[in-house]
Amino acid sequence: MTRALYTAATGLSAQQFNTDVIANNLANVNTTGFKRVRAHFQDLLYQTIHLAGTPSSVGTQVPSGVQVGHGAKVISTERLFSQGSFRQTENQFHLAIEGAGFFKIILPDGSEAYTRDGSFERDSQGQIVTHSGFLLDPQITIDPEAINIEINQEGVVTEQLPDGTLNQLGQIQLTNFINPSGLQALGSNIFRETAASGAPLTGNPGQNGTGQLRQGFIEISNVNVAEELIDLIVAQRAYEVNSRSIQTQDSMLQTATNLKR
Repeated sequence: MTRALYTAATGLSAQQFNTDVIANNLANVNTTGFKRVRAHFQDLLYQTIHLAGTPSSVGTQVPSGVQVGHGAKVISTERLFSQGSFRQTENQFHLAIEGAGFFKIILPDGSEAYTRDGSFERDSQGQIVTHSGFLLDPQITIDPEAINIEINQEGVVTEQLPDGTLNQLGQIQLTNFINPSGLQALGSNIFRETAASGAPLTGNPGQNGTGQLRQGFIEISNVNVAEELIDLIVAQRAYEVNSRSIQTQDSMLQTATNLKR
């Protein structure tokens, strides 16, 4: 008789997790290059009381069986890599990816990571780095006397010196994955390759299914505030009805307890 209590409890837990995911999306509405996350759910084990097709009498069968479920659980969180809007910054080191792909960066321990955040800056050595100081790979070093930097859609970086000399400094590359949703989020706007994401496919912008670069722009979060608020309302109502299920079951148990009186 207490099955409904435990079933409703799984619903409460699932909707609490769903609310946590939505809250994180809303918290990152202004995070450069952030990609919203969606929670997916799965029903739990079913108890089969009568199997469909069981003979009910001579020559007849039960057309549909009797099963009762035991609630729901979170099965996965999917990161949605849809294109975010662009915002012009007029910073010559800022880059936005129009299409698929990631910038490859080098972490302090020497390992590789990937990001959609193209709000790069120049460090004290003239190297292009992220706001956290992670080096862009392949590394690009700017001459301290350069007065202008041009980065075309294919990722070719050219600097202009005070005397008008143009120097080609290198090529910015992009990396794509067969399954970007399989990447592991590390925080600080960076991701790491996993077995689920597949091996990185690196090449110049426009190759391996990657997009092109836009200098002087950044890609803002793809979180839609209105959509997230609607999902939040739905999650809240689902939480409430699961809570009401517990109250109803408690009332039924109380009624059964009072039968002896």
